[in-house]
Amino acid sequence: MNLQPQLRTDYLHFQPITTRWHDNDLYGHVNNVVYYSYFDSAVNRYLIEVGGLDIHDGAVVGFVVSSSCDYFASIAFPEAIEVGLRVGKLGNSSVQYELAIFKHGETEACAAGRFVHVFVDRASNRPVALPAPLREALQQLVVTGASPGPDSIPRNG
Repeated sequence: MNLQPQLRTDYLHFQPITTRWHDNDLYGHVNNVVYYSYFDSAVNRYLIEVGGLDIHDGAVVGFVVSSSCDYFASIAFPEAIEVGLRVGKLGNSSVQYELAIFKHGETEACAAGRFVHVFVDRASNRPVALPAPLREALQQLVVTGASPGPDSIPRNG
């Protein structure tokens, strides 16, 4: 498989993150599992700040049901990075996020991934329709015709 790094111009929202000392592994670069925490932090910050998600007392919560990541270049502490975010598919109760990690100011991604949230009722853990404020926030990030990532699926539209 010929994987190509994603470009900054393929993403609609960026969340700055600073790598931390304990993110590095014994090889001197950020460990692969830490990239998932960057993805999770960027998405949840967007959902809280733009979509109004109440992670502590809200009736709806998002469960990650699928995730993947491809790596193109390493990053390490101390480094300023940005997580690019877009939505590849928006369903009734689910959303597929497409994300990429960029070194500050660089145009090619160091890593690109995706994960799927299914939104459920906090009390029953049963899928529910996305609340209107969340849907509106996510709709702003839906892409059509973007450069396909390594794990891309057909886009809306």
